[in-house]
Amino acid sequence: MKGFPKDFLWGGATAANQYEGGWNEGGKGINTSDVMTAGSHTVPRRVTYKNINTGETGSLTGFGPNMKLPKDCIPAVIDGEYYPSHIATDFYHHYKEDIAYMGEMGFKTFRLSMNWARIFPNGDDKEPNENGLIFYAAVFDECAKYGIEPLVTLSHYETPINLTIKYGGWSNRKCIDFFETYAKTVFKYYEGKVKYWLTFNEINCMEFAPFVAGGLSDPSPQNKAQAAHNQFIASAKAVKAAHEINESIKVGQMLAYMPLYAYTCDPNDQLMVMEAAQTSLFYADVQTGGHYPAYRLKKYEREGIVLNTEPEDFELLEKYSADFLSFSCYGSTTITTHDDVSKTSGNLMMGIKNPYLATNAWGWATDPACLRIALNTLYDRYHKPLWIVENGIGWEDKKEADGSVHDTYRIDYLRKNIASMRDAINVDGVDLMGYTMWGCIDLVSAGTGEMKKRYGFVYVDRDDQGNGTLERSKKDSFYWYKNVIATHGENLD
Repeated sequence: MKGFPKDFLWGGATAANQYEGGWNEGGKGINTSDVMTAGSHTVPRRVTYKNINTGETGSLTGFGPNMKLPKDCIPAVIDGEYYPSHIATDFYHHYKEDIAYMGEMGFKTFRLSMNWARIFPNGDDKEPNENGLIFYAAVFDECAKYGIEPLVTLSHYETPINLTIKYGGWSNRKCIDFFETYAKTVFKYYEGKVKYWLTFNEINCMEFAPFVAGGLSDPSPQNKAQAAHNQFIASAKAVKAAHEINESIKVGQMLAYMPLYAYTCDPNDQLMVMEAAQTSLFYADVQTGGHYPAYRLKKYEREGIVLNTEPEDFELLEKYSADFLSFSCYGSTTITTHDDVSKTSGNLMMGIKNPYLATNAWGWATDPACLRIALNTLYDRYHKPLWIVENGIGWEDKKEADGSVHDTYRIDYLRKNIASMRDAINVDGVDLMGYTMWGCIDLVSAGTGEMKKRYGFVYVDRDDQGNGTLERSKKDSFYWYKNVIATHGENLD
C-alpha cells in the first residue's frame, strides 16, 4: 500500500487548558477554563461563580447550550473546588521533556494552543505580558531543536475571564479588536518561529457550549449568533494581518466535524441529518467558504435574529477566508427522529448507538471509514487544503508494575483511522497537509475533566483528584506511532 507524501506533517495535538498548567504563574490572567471543575462521564463539569454583592457562590453545568450566569454573578475561582486546568499535566514546567519525547517519535509538527490570558492577562490590556511571550518563544525554540513545526491555536476554550465579566464575552464586538491586537502581537513576535496558526478551536461548538467557546454570560440565540459572527470577523482580520506581516504565514480554521449517519431510511431521519450537517458546516461555509449560506440567513429570519454588522464585514469574510481547513474528527455520529433506540454519551455531539460499531466506556465508537468520509465531504465542499488536527481515543489505561502501558486498543483505533485517511489521499486525491493525534502526552479530558480518560502516547502520573508525581513514561503506542512516522504511514502493523 502506498504511504503518505514525504512532506506530510505527522504529529500530535494538545490544548493549554488541558495540558499547560501554571495557571497563575508568569503573570498569566484567569480564563474561562480556570473556573471549570472536574467531572466524569456521568457527572458534568461545572462553572463556578460568585455574587458580586453578597459574595455567595454557586455553580452551573459548563458544557451546555443554555448556561446563563445568574444576575449579579461573575465566574470565579472558589476555595475548596478542584480545577483541572490549574496544573493539568504541567507542560509549563515539563515542556523540554515533553518535546524531547515528540522529537524521539519523529514528530514533524506539534499543535498547541497559546493561552490568551498568558499574553494579555485581561484580554483588553494595552500591552502584552512579556513573561508570557518569552515562555512560548522558549517552547518554539525547543521545537526547532527537533525540527518540529509548531501549529498554534490562538483561542482553544481559553477566553480571558475579564472579557466575560466586563463585556459579556464574544457577543460584544469589542472582542474583535482585542483579538486582532492579540493576533498581530504574536504574529510579529514569533515571525520566523511559527508558520501555521489556527484562530478558534472547534468554532462551531458555539452552538453547544457557548460559555466554553465564547465566554458568553448570556447564551440567548441572538447572542450566540452575534458571537459567532464576531469570531468570523476576528478570524478574517487575523488572516489579513498575518498576510501583511509575512505572506508565508498561513492561518486556518478549526472545525469540530463528525460524519453524520441516519439511523433509518425514514425520510425524516434523512432531513434530520441534512439539518444537523448545516448546523455544523455553516461555520466552515463562512470562515473557509467566505460567505453566509442562504439556509442560515433564513434561519435567522425565522428566529428574529438581526446581526450587528459593519459595512466591511462581508467583504472581509470573502477576501480573507481561511488559508486551510483543519478539523477534529474522533468518529461518526448516528442520529434519528425515533425515540426507541439507545443513546450514547461522552461527547457533546454523540447521538444514537450505531449497531455496526464498537464503543469504549465513554460511548465513543471506532469508525474505520469516518476520516475518509469526512475528508472527501470537506474537500469537495471547500476545495482547500485540509489538516486533521484532532483524532484519538480516550481510554482508562493501566500502568503495569514495570511501568509499561499496553494500549493495544489505541493502536487498533489509530491503525484504522490512519488507513482511512491514507485512502482519502491515494484513492480519492484529497489534499491533506498533516495529522496531529489528540493528546499526544496525557492531558485532562475537556468534556469530562478526568485524567483517567487518557489519550496520549506518553503516560503522565496524575489522577482525577490531582494527585501524582507527574512522571512521564512511554506507552506501547509510542513505539508504534514512531514506526508509522518513520515509514511514512506505509507500515501500520
